[in-house]
Amino acid sequence: MGTEQFVSRTLSVWRRAGEGCVYGRITTPDGQLCFLYDNEPGPVCWWPFIHQGRLLVRIARLGDGEIQQVGAMSDEGLGCPSVPIS
Repeated sequence: MGTEQFVSRTLSVWRRAGEGCVYGRITTPDGQLCFLYDNEPGPVCWWPFIHQGRLLVRIARLGDGEIQQVGAMSDEGLGCPSVPIS
């Protein structure tokens, strides 16, 4: 688990507690929310959905039922150095 900062519609930065920052490109194929991170060989995709008024995402991998809840939204950055602009 970690915290994701959406820098733009196509760029995010993810930070796991106690670790550094990882940048990712965002795409939205077929209703999925996909992140292609610098440290991953392929995209990590999620299906977003609302359940009982909460925003949740389910990983889009066969055999993996991981679900995460979007906790809180903030205008504060993650304090990551060198956030790419493009």
